[in-house]
Amino acid sequence: MRKFNIRKVLDGLTAGSSSASQQQQQQHPPGNREPEIQETLQSEHFQLCKTVRHGFPYQPSALAFDPVQKILAVGTQTGALRLFGRPGVECYCQHDSGAAVIQLQFLINEGALVSALADDTLHLWNLRQKRPAILHSLKFCRERVTFCHLPFQSKWLYVGTERGNIHIVNVESFTLSGYVIMWNKAIELSSKSHPGPVVHISDNPMDEGKLLIGFESGTVVLWDLKSKKADYRYTYDEAIHSVAWHHEGKQFICSHSDGTLTIWNVRSPAKPVQTITPHGKQLKDGKKPEPCKPILKVEFKTTRSGEPFIILSGGLSYDTVGRRPCLTVMHGKSTAVLEMDYSIVDFLTLCETPYPNDFQEPYAVVVLLEKDLVLIDLAQNGYPIFENPYPLSIHESPVTCCEYFADCPVDLIPALYSVGARQKRQGYSKKEWPINGGNWGLGAQSYPEIIITGHADGSVKFWDASAITLQVLYKLKTSKVFEKSRNKDDRPNTDIVDEDPYAIQIISWCPESRMLCIAGVSAHVIIYRFSKQEVITEVIPMLEVRLLYEINDVETPEGEQPPPLPTPVGGSNPQPIPPQSHPSTSSSSSDGLRDNVPCLKVKNSPLKQSPGYQTELVIQLVWVGGEPPQQITSLAVNSSYGLVVFGNCNGIAMVDYLQKAVLLNLGTIELYGSNDPYRREPRSPRKSRQPSGAGLCDISEGTVVPEDRCKSPTSGSSSPHNSDDEQKMNNFIEKVKTKSRKFSKMVANDIAKMSRKLSLPTDLKPDLDVKDNSFSRSRSSSVTSIDKESREAISALHFCETFTRKTDSSPSPCLWVGTTLGTVLVIALNLPPGGEQRLLQPVIVSPSGTILRLKGAILRMAFLDTTGCLIPPAYEPWREHNVPEEKDEKEKLKKRRPVSVSPSSSQEISENQYAVICSEKQAKVISLPTQNCAYKQNITETSFVLRGDIVALSNSICLACFCANGHIMTFSLPSLRPLLDVYYLPLTNMRIARTFCFTNNGQALYLVSPTEIQRLTYSQETCENLQEMLGELFTPVETPEAPNRGFFKGLFGGGAQSLDREELFGESSSGKASRSLAQHIPGPGGIEGVKGAASGVVGELARARLALDERGQKLGDLEERTAAMLSSAESFSKHAHEIMLKYKDKKWYQF
Repeated sequence: MRKFNIRKVLDGLTAGSSSASQQQQQQHPPGNREPEIQETLQSEHFQLCKTVRHGFPYQPSALAFDPVQKILAVGTQTGALRLFGRPGVECYCQHDSGAAVIQLQFLINEGALVSALADDTLHLWNLRQKRPAILHSLKFCRERVTFCHLPFQSKWLYVGTERGNIHIVNVESFTLSGYVIMWNKAIELSSKSHPGPVVHISDNPMDEGKLLIGFESGTVVLWDLKSKKADYRYTYDEAIHSVAWHHEGKQFICSHSDGTLTIWNVRSPAKPVQTITPHGKQLKDGKKPEPCKPILKVEFKTTRSGEPFIILSGGLSYDTVGRRPCLTVMHGKSTAVLEMDYSIVDFLTLCETPYPNDFQEPYAVVVLLEKDLVLIDLAQNGYPIFENPYPLSIHESPVTCCEYFADCPVDLIPALYSVGARQKRQGYSKKEWPINGGNWGLGAQSYPEIIITGHADGSVKFWDASAITLQVLYKLKTSKVFEKSRNKDDRPNTDIVDEDPYAIQIISWCPESRMLCIAGVSAHVIIYRFSKQEVITEVIPMLEVRLLYEINDVETPEGEQPPPLPTPVGGSNPQPIPPQSHPSTSSSSSDGLRDNVPCLKVKNSPLKQSPGYQTELVIQLVWVGGEPPQQITSLAVNSSYGLVVFGNCNGIAMVDYLQKAVLLNLGTIELYGSNDPYRREPRSPRKSRQPSGAGLCDISEGTVVPEDRCKSPTSGSSSPHNSDDEQKMNNFIEKVKTKSRKFSKMVANDIAKMSRKLSLPTDLKPDLDVKDNSFSRSRSSSVTSIDKESREAISALHFCETFTRKTDSSPSPCLWVGTTLGTVLVIALNLPPGGEQRLLQPVIVSPSGTILRLKGAILRMAFLDTTGCLIPPAYEPWREHNVPEEKDEKEKLKKRRPVSVSPSSSQEISENQYAVICSEKQAKVISLPTQNCAYKQNITETSFVLRGDIVALSNSICLACFCANGHIMTFSLPSLRPLLDVYYLPLTNMRIARTFCFTNNGQALYLVSPTEIQRLTYSQETCENLQEMLGELFTPVETPEAPNRGFFKGLFGGGAQSLDREELFGESSSGKASRSLAQHIPGPGGIEGVKGAASGVVGELARARLALDERGQKLGDLEERTAAMLSSAESFSKHAHEIMLKYKDKKWYQF
């Protein structure tokens, strides 16, 4: 699978001369050679494999529990198998056929599991290895499998079919017995018609020789296995869904399609002892209760000290419209109805004993719902649920985006955990989680990993993903800052999105400073600071930005409002601007179109902010001339500069979140100035562009921008109502108005209404079949009806400290902007000094004139120093902002750039740098400040890159890419040598495209289903250590002792009757089954499967056991061969003796 270089790179050579990439790389002439950088990564460092799968099993269909091993198994409609032990011990397996799992049966305490699939196959899974594998499979050819039953401590599996027959399978050899129970023999003359498929099989708890068979039509048969005939037949008018025994074997209970339960005495087949309708209305005059919905399953569990439990699902009356699915627990005279959030797939009662002929002593019920797993404590009053320790709530609200951070600061997880611990719900059972089997793996990885998921309801969840586990740390609700609409008439502004107006689209997070920034579907951006203190924010700081301008011939003051003014720091009234000039009040322009209105309304009441992430600033794009704002396509935050920047298909906006001011608000075309390669003009004929020497449109290299053009308004006064300040503000507003009109573009006329469901740019990717509608954002919100040039979106943003122009002699803070047309533009940042000056003086922003071009939309940018090491963006270390500081500390608070991982000193850093730019089609490494292309690699011609990340691995760095054609590729840096190219997963839906991400140390993840995260690694080292890191499902546990029969029962034969099943079902007595009935398929999980198992005790035991089995088999073969040889030798000896006697007395000439 791996793509190796044709020849090895010699140690002394630069990695850039590798033959695999030589043809595609663009080298410089000898006179302008780049300094050689020794690269350490080779193709041997890479290997791709799946590690673990987290989350709730998607579309579950079956459930099983091993009461001795304490392991839970869940099967799904897609043929997946999920096994759960103690928290942190999880396993995922997949049936190759992908057919739905209809039933699961543990071989209790044997470390094995039988799965029955909808394609009529049975599989035996070996759980004694860390990655379970199939040992045997059996495919039924002529009959459909409907129900299976494996008695405790038996090797004979009963298999019921759609035709009503029962076959018996030896689970050791996975072969069919010749013993068959035919449906016509079972029912004989009790019914004139076919009884329907087998829906239940179980043996009498007290007599293994008696088998209870339930047919769908309502007939139940007690079959005597020895005499091969039916002892009793029980008939009822309604269809049967399930059957359960009382542990004494004298009674059983059936659940029916009309919502009734019938209890039968074994020896009284004429009619049921009792008929119960748990949810039926009891009518007067002794009439039969009204029919209810079917009771899909019933369980009958006994206790020593009290009444038995009857637990059932379904059976509600038909008039309970809109009522949620229920589990009913009947205990003595009390009936508890437990409502569930989703429909019930299956449930199991967890009991103290695995023996069916003992008092069951139920202690919990595990309920498998369509989208959740619930465990109910039966021992406590009110039946509270257990707190679920598994990470099954990923899909609580649909996931809309993911970010993955490996090797985070070590104090982050404890900090997030401490604020998240306060969010936990109360009222759970006080007992320990009872599913606690298996053992944890040995975590070789010690670095912290965090996954952040953004959701459709506006929530953001932080997960601890260290050492292949997953645990929720903290949940942030971003919708708290907005007013909730009470009814449909009350929400005219949110109508650009059908539903989920708060859905998260992009997450930008700085782990070192803990600054968090999110962009939402309603064109809103929220900046958060982390704090351990609770605060009450009187007024939420807010800015409104107008990113789509409309120029009218008659300029009305109402037609174009400026962005709101900044909040004075420490001011008594932090309302962004006086209410009378608030943009939201101007809800329609002069021609009646909605204008200057944001999509969401920010709360105007005080907001209590708990410890954790607290709102620093809300920024919203507003409607312009009846056009809704376009969704945000890129976002970046930098804590060192105090800036946040975001862009969409109209342009780019930069905000100083410390001064709460808009610094930059430009259309994409205006970023180019006079250097626009497309020579685009505004499309409105009403007004032509006014070229101006000082205008931003004509900035080229070396042009000095007048300071007031990009200055942030500053707030020096404590009150925003100061008359002097107001005068200054008005002057500033007038300046902004006139200049913004000059540079505005005219696209409002022919821009279609914002598309409600956005996919990948249709003009760039016509071949992509989007099946999944659960994601509404894309990198570029291109709409087919609008041509490419006018829809150039901002697709990548990166703050850094580097060379902005060719003439620069030292690096300086700047912003690199990438667009969907493959252009990279550089904006220079002039930051004031730190401390108080940072809050008083303006940040000056000016386009530098630097333009670089690549093929395809820009996805990712990063910077390397002169030694080829990654230069991380500058950051300000986290500190608690809600605590007053000492004066000395204030002096210390100056921005600093973190120490680079590079060994180079600060003097050397100014020598040169490399910009790494990855687009949908190619990657380039640009040498700075010369801006020469040092290396180039065409990543794909026929497809496009969905995700590209520059990541650290094995003390080096590389570029990792995931293509829409399913290939995962890595390239060395800076030479862009191909190191890995593996076909992994074709893009089948938008979910994968939206959530795939790479991170450091060879880790990656994506959302494999709406409820599950799949993690994978592309690191050879992690693949090798994975076996140790995985937990063990099977642990050697002694089987509990069988229940004591007691003196009298032993004397009078009242105890459990055993049965020699081997004698009954073995080949000697029942003969061989028909070969055409089922086909045996040996599985891959024999000795080869165990070779990959853990080197621990269990792995060794399993290996030894299988090796012994194989050895025994070989010895048996050898014995047979020896016997054959011996008989052959004896025969030869006999013949030889006869010949010798025949010719004994003859002379040689007589022959």
